[in-house]
Amino acid sequence: MKEVVKIRGLKSGLQLIVDKNANFEDIKATILEKLTTGDKFFIRGTTVFVDKNFFDETQMEELRRMFHRHGMLFSDKLPKTQINFEPKIPSAPTPQPQPVVKVEKAKPTVVVNKTLRGGQEVRTESSVLVFGNVNPGAQIIAGGSIDIRGTCRGMVHAGAFGDQTACIVADKLIPIQIRIADLIARPPDNMKESNKAERASIKNGYIVFEPIIR
Repeated sequence: MKEVVKIRGLKSGLQLIVDKNANFEDIKATILEKLTTGDKFFIRGTTVFVDKNFFDETQMEELRRMFHRHGMLFSDKLPKTQINFEPKIPSAPTPQPQPVVKVEKAKPTVVVNKTLRGGQEVRTESSVLVFGNVNPGAQIIAGGSIDIRGTCRGMVHAGAFGDQTACIVADKLIPIQIRIADLIARPPDNMKESNKAERASIKNGYIVFEPIIR
C-alpha cells in the first residue's frame, strides 16, 4: 500500500511529502495519528515545511492550526539550501548536561568496558569502542567513529567535529537518534532486525544504514 504521507528530514526541520492522489481527509488523519502517537519525528519547536501547490488556502490553514496545536512551526516555503538524508529526523534540541563518564582525550580510541545507562555520557575527540549496550537516555559524542559491541538504543554522534568519514557500528543499531558530522537521522520504523551487525555512514550526502559482517 502506498504511503499517504512521507517525512523527509532537512537540516532546518521536516518536509512533508504527500501522495497527490490521496484524499485530504486521509492526509489529515495520517498526520494527526503521527502527532498524537508520539512519533519521534515530531519534536516540539520543529519547523514543518509543506508544498503549498498540493493544497488550497483553506487546507493549508487547517494543517497550520493542527501543527500549531502540537507545538510545531509551519511553513509553505522550503529553505533554499537543504541536505536530505535517510533515515529522516528533525534536528533535536541541544541536550542538557548529564553525568559524564570521564575519558582521556589523548588515547587514539576510548574503550568503555560497561553498559552505558540512561543519563550517562561519553564525550571525546577520539573514536569510541563500547563493550556493552548503550541504553535509552545515554549518549556518546565522539570526534571519530563509534563501535558498540552490543545494542545501541541511545543517542550517538560520530564525527562530532565535522569528520564525514566517521561511521557508527553496533551489533544492533536501533538508536533514538544518530548523528554523523552535521547530519541527523534515525533508523526507519520498518527496518527489520538483523542477526548481522549494522553500520551507519554518510554516502552521497545521506546517512545510510547497512548490515555488515564483523
